[in-house]
Amino acid sequence: MKIKHLFILLFLIGCITHAQQNYFPDRQNWEEKTPTEFNINSQKIDQAIQFAEEHEYSGAKDLRQAIVKGFEREPYHKILGPTKKRGGPAGLIIKNGYIIAKWGDINRVDMTFSVTKSYLSTMAGLAIDHKLIPSVDTNTYTHVWDHTFDGAHNKKITWRHLLTQSSDWSGQLWGGFDWADRPPREGGIDGWKLRTLNKPGTVFEYNDVRVNVLAYSLLNVWRQPLPRILKEKIMDPIGASTTWRWFGYDNSWVTIDGMKMQSVSGGGHSGGGMFINTLDHARFGLLFLNNGNWNGKQLLSKNWINEAIKPSQANPNYGFMWWLNQKGSRHWEGLPEHIYYAAGFGGNFIVIDQKQNLVVVTRWLEPNQIDEFMTKVYSAL
Repeated sequence: MKIKHLFILLFLIGCITHAQQNYFPDRQNWEEKTPTEFNINSQKIDQAIQFAEEHEYSGAKDLRQAIVKGFEREPYHKILGPTKKRGGPAGLIIKNGYIIAKWGDINRVDMTFSVTKSYLSTMAGLAIDHKLIPSVDTNTYTHVWDHTFDGAHNKKITWRHLLTQSSDWSGQLWGGFDWADRPPREGGIDGWKLRTLNKPGTVFEYNDVRVNVLAYSLLNVWRQPLPRILKEKIMDPIGASTTWRWFGYDNSWVTIDGMKMQSVSGGGHSGGGMFINTLDHARFGLLFLNNGNWNGKQLLSKNWINEAIKPSQANPNYGFMWWLNQKGSRHWEGLPEHIYYAAGFGGNFIVIDQKQNLVVVTRWLEPNQIDEFMTKVYSAL
């Protein structure tokens, strides 16, 4: 009986180990499999791809023009960083680490706008992992002691508030005013300037000036350019290409330890941000799918990822710069609530479903069609 039980135990352990094994692509190759090898309906996957190709982002391919038009309501808005003409619709569907579907030019480097924020959040996670920041609930001014967090209100701001876009930081950075970024539909400049500030942590507001404050604060903590840290700690270990770039603004250069460094932007709102291809996005998504582990090496702590995808107090659909498919204004009806994703202007998405072992990347999909596209993907599962 003991031998029999031992065989059963070894069999069960083998099954569990096999079930948990995911494929990790090397730097040169990414193995592909057909959807049918995972009991996924190939015809329905093809229909989802056709939908993505037929619902291309309707904005200009000259993204400089798209930015100007998209943010024309903002007073004093300027393009301060590089831009690039975009390609057409592209994307990948990854199952258990394997490519099961692809469309468009997946090697083309394009702007990705606010998907950059999820990369920026990861830089904070690495700083926590490396004990450069003791806690996300530490007041940021204790690490950044220049004038950035002067004043009674700004001194209350913690790293958590910046990561959840609920800080209501007040000030100016790189020529951008916090109140001028995505201003309210009502009122005018005088009212926006003199508004009553919200208690940090209580009100969510999507605001790129404040995101750039987070990037600048992390630069002060790391004391090295954030793209260099990202390359060393994340992108090289996951086998990303050498083509991605992370830009700041023409005027966002600072001196740290006697060296000129550029403080990067958290998106392409004023140009800059991450310029990256679809395959590298998918590798980044696959890292998160596997809780920060890449082929046995823990690059980012599982604890950080668990914290990053928890609903924040100010917005149940938002964690640490990752969108969550919880009930709320951003809920994708009919799709699992455990989904989380990075999202950027122009229909750029990295969608992660850990229960289905699925990563989906889209480029230049009309943004209001993402839930319909994902519904089509899930109908194939």
